[in-house]
Amino acid sequence: MTDTTLVPGSRTAVGAPRVPRRDALRGRAAGALRLLPWIGFAAVLLLPVAGFLLVAISPKSMGQGDSWFSLSSFQQVLSGWTLHALLDSLLVGIGAAVLATVIAGALAWLTERTTLKGQGLWRLLLWALLLAPSYLESLGWTWLVEQQGVLDRMLGHDPAALRSVVFGPVGVIWVLASRGVPFAYLAITAVLRGLGREFEDAARTHGGGRLATARVILPMLAPGLWAALAIVFAESISDYGVAATLASQGNFPLITGAMEQSISTFPADFPSASAMGWLLLGLVGIALLAQRRSMRGRSFQILSGRTRPARRTRLGLGGQIAALTGVVGFFLAAAGVPAFGAAAASLLPSGGQVSLSALGLGNFRHVLHSGELMSALGYSARLAAITACAAVVLGAVAGRALARQSGGRAGRMLDLLLLAAIALPSVLLASGYIFTYNLPIASSLGINLYGTTTLLVIGYLAGALPSAARLLSGSLGQVSDSLLWAARTHGRRPAAAWSGAVLPLVAGSLVWTWLIAFCGTLLELPVSQLLAPPGSEPLSVAITRQLQGYNLGAGAAMTVVVVLGALVLIAVVLGAMRLFLPAARRLEALS
Repeated sequence: MTDTTLVPGSRTAVGAPRVPRRDALRGRAAGALRLLPWIGFAAVLLLPVAGFLLVAISPKSMGQGDSWFSLSSFQQVLSGWTLHALLDSLLVGIGAAVLATVIAGALAWLTERTTLKGQGLWRLLLWALLLAPSYLESLGWTWLVEQQGVLDRMLGHDPAALRSVVFGPVGVIWVLASRGVPFAYLAITAVLRGLGREFEDAARTHGGGRLATARVILPMLAPGLWAALAIVFAESISDYGVAATLASQGNFPLITGAMEQSISTFPADFPSASAMGWLLLGLVGIALLAQRRSMRGRSFQILSGRTRPARRTRLGLGGQIAALTGVVGFFLAAAGVPAFGAAAASLLPSGGQVSLSALGLGNFRHVLHSGELMSALGYSARLAAITACAAVVLGAVAGRALARQSGGRAGRMLDLLLLAAIALPSVLLASGYIFTYNLPIASSLGINLYGTTTLLVIGYLAGALPSAARLLSGSLGQVSDSLLWAARTHGRRPAAAWSGAVLPLVAGSLVWTWLIAFCGTLLELPVSQLLAPPGSEPLSVAITRQLQGYNLGAGAAMTVVVVLGALVLIAVVLGAMRLFLPAARRLEALS
């Protein structure tokens, strides 16, 4: 029996192996080395944003003025049309958040607690809304109601009344709300699925009707409802696609559009753009603070050993018709009408009267034979593939670090870093890169990234990596290290052990993460608009330029080609995964 008597003055037990000093130092060095990639990530991606924000309060430190400390930029921004843009963004954010939460709550209840028909289809359409950029829906509505647009040419008269609604606050709020419904739906269903039926039974037992039952249930859903409101509000006020399309055409200024105009002018007004960035972050922070304060001091623990599975409400014929009418109406307004506008605009000729015989594929032939447009498609596809691959590789490493319980300081730093990157709007990220990498000190240090494709890829990666890490952390955290140890014990090298023991189990998550990053980058607008290098035009910039040049048919046809191509790519990749990775297919069947 080993003696474990403690020796006075000793930090170990007698008989216990001592850790050599060299091994301890080696462990600390290894921990420091694990931090280096994430420190570099912060330096490349987030420090430029910090420097850009510093311009508003210390212009001289960044070579943009004579004052070491000044708040004049905030005074300038909080007046005139920029104040109008800020108030408009606040109004739009609140309206979109409330509307999206109401719609998402109804959808969540219908799909999770009733026998509504076609539940799989409705969830699939929600994912389609989640993946589509906001400006695509805006363009669909624009093509439909603008002068000489689809309705004007098909009906023979100008839909001026409808255009004034679409190009105003109502249209902007609707597009942003429909874009935010998937986010709100995910937040609400996560809470709704854990709510047992005992609370509803208790309310009905005491004579409560539907309204009384709703008053009992809704407070229990408060975490999901507040999360939905905060997420949609933050997404709406930081959205650039709608600001650059619907809002700009309707002379309805938003704060993200004002930031882009401040940077695009010559000379660029970086202090004002930086002040608007502070205000934008402040609005996001207020939303998150309101969510946190609403939850403080309250308990929402509803899961216990006595929780009973929820019982779905059986909808009769009338209930099915009413529910399906509402759900179909929402998806038609959110996706069907814009899709019809894009498809019709792509089939219509460039001018003249419209008839059935005039419909054709001329715009598609022009796009497919236009070297300029196809070059933009190839350029964006290459950058999207590079970004998606980098996001999956780095996201897998970061996701594994997040999932490890023993991540320690490195894990906490990485978690904070990713949360900060997620909270930053894309237009603010791009503005930070433009400012920082255009400074003279960057050239003197040999960092010549301004105006290059490399900087554009870095901007894409900054937007894709945080979400990729979050998506992969769950699946990677479920894989036990014992699988790798078993493979290594049988003589496998580290790479072979990981590819043989872990890869088949997480392949589905890796593929979905790659597809989400690829599709999100392919049609990304704010970073492409601000960081596109001279002589190289990303796809979204090419489409918007066609529209600004009143080449409606070519822009619509290009959009339809890209969307159909992305759908085909998704189908091919998922089909290949099911064919060549049967383990991933079996896991999907079990989940």
